[in-house]
Amino acid sequence: MGRVKAHVGLFSALVLLLLVAAVVGQRTRPRKPTRRPAIPRKPTVSQAEPQEPTDFPPLILGPASPYPDCPRECSCTPNYPNSLNCENRNIRTIPVIPSRSHYLYLQNNYISEVTAEAFLNASEVRWINLANNRIQRIDKQVFQKIPALLYLYVQRNQLKEVPSGLPTSLEQLRLSKNRISKIPAGALSKMGNLTLLDLYHNQLSDSDLSKNTFKDLSNLMQLNLAHNVLKKMPSGVPNSLIQLFLDKNRIEDIPKDYFQGFAHLAFVRLNYNHLSDKGVPRAVFNISSLLELQLAHNHLASIPLFSAHLEHLHLNHNTIDNINGTQICPHSLQADMSDPSQIPRLRYLRLDGNQLSAPIPLDVIMCFRHLHSIVI
Repeated sequence: MGRVKAHVGLFSALVLLLLVAAVVGQRTRPRKPTRRPAIPRKPTVSQAEPQEPTDFPPLILGPASPYPDCPRECSCTPNYPNSLNCENRNIRTIPVIPSRSHYLYLQNNYISEVTAEAFLNASEVRWINLANNRIQRIDKQVFQKIPALLYLYVQRNQLKEVPSGLPTSLEQLRLSKNRISKIPAGALSKMGNLTLLDLYHNQLSDSDLSKNTFKDLSNLMQLNLAHNVLKKMPSGVPNSLIQLFLDKNRIEDIPKDYFQGFAHLAFVRLNYNHLSDKGVPRAVFNISSLLELQLAHNHLASIPLFSAHLEHLHLNHNTIDNINGTQICPHSLQADMSDPSQIPRLRYLRLDGNQLSAPIPLDVIMCFRHLHSIVI
């Protein structure tokens, strides 16, 4: 019995020894080196593929229309059967205009050229809004197709000159914020119906405005030449004007008889120019029709004379250091002020940004009894 136990114990020890050796051998066995996964090579491209221009967003199509002649990129509604609404559609070219159209809304797009093809059957068009596009050229044949056009709005584009061939029926022409540096000879001829001409914020100089540029505009009421590069007052301006805007130019002087013959001129703006006492004759603005005169941000050292009918006077940001009511009063201070027609109508006077200090002289208050506001 004792031998059997001894053999069993010896056998158990041998088995245990073999198991330990197997475990140790497994731990110390060197691992096979692992391979890194192969990196796929990019296929070589022999030529870059073309890309769409990034500044042209996708075209926006209009809603379904009951009119079969309505372009897909526009909107036509029964409530306004004579209107074609194509604004804010990202269109590059003007679609074919239906013959029933009187009003065209094409603003806020990417149109670069206006050609006659789109207007072949659009002879009834009265109003076109092309503002805020990229228009560089308008074919003069366009206006032969729309001879009864009344309003043309082409502000905020890239035109370099006033379009030629404009219809004589035109009443309003808005060309502000372009790059216009030229008005071709005859571009505004025979346009006796034009009442508003807006050339604000362009590149017009004195040499671009001849004495005949505006001669045929016999009914012009508003002329806006502000924010150009003029050094002189424009010549040949029609005396039918009511509003003349010349702010932000480089005008240095005004001829003493410049405003003679203007029977209806009520608003004159010459802010932000280079006017001084030397270049402004003292009585040049003493015209009875004038209601508002703006001469802010110039180099004036004294207040020019003005008529008793003037109601608003802006002289802020000049070099004025003295104000004398006796000198600027349109009437004598000894005149009979019981007559309302004798009291000057000035109601608003702005003098801040000068070299003046309060209080306002008493003779100014005594003269201008309708003054509601004085800014000093």
